[in-house]
Amino acid sequence: MAVPNKTIYVSDGDLPLFQRAQELAGGNLSSAISKALHRWVDAAEGLNGGYEDVTVRVGLGSGRKVRFTGVLVGDWMDTEASRVEHFRVFRGRTGKYVLHVERSAEYWMVDAEGKPAGWRGYLGIGNIKYGGTPGQSTMEVVATIEELRDKVPPELFEMVERSARQPTVEELDI
Repeated sequence: MAVPNKTIYVSDGDLPLFQRAQELAGGNLSSAISKALHRWVDAAEGLNGGYEDVTVRVGLGSGRKVRFTGVLVGDWMDTEASRVEHFRVFRGRTGKYVLHVERSAEYWMVDAEGKPAGWRGYLGIGNIKYGGTPGQSTMEVVATIEELRDKVPPELFEMVERSARQPTVEELDI
């Protein structure tokens, strides 16, 4: 089967980009362009369908960036004196749910003598955590809303459940 030739005009300023793409693709620039176009079309269709391009951080500390297309269907923050948990639930284009949870770093550590460091520790107030750890963010994808139930606070689950009963952009045919 013959593959049709297509000509792409590249500006002089973009030529180094195309050359680097060809190097990274093992000499097959056509494959690199095709993969990039698939991703671009998928993202553009999602944006046109009312979804957003979402970037979250996952891992310890600042973590690594993870990108996906989805719509925020629930947001919940739980705070105590020395910690914060931030839950966000997105619905992806395939109908799956993405749970992103950010947990704050523990601010209070012990000093060389094993006593709580920080002004609250010296005063004996607050929820003091020992042996400080960096903040952590996690991301989990679940296929159904029921799988989400035991992973989030009940109030957030109710919020997500209510949003699931609302018609989607596709169902409204807008």
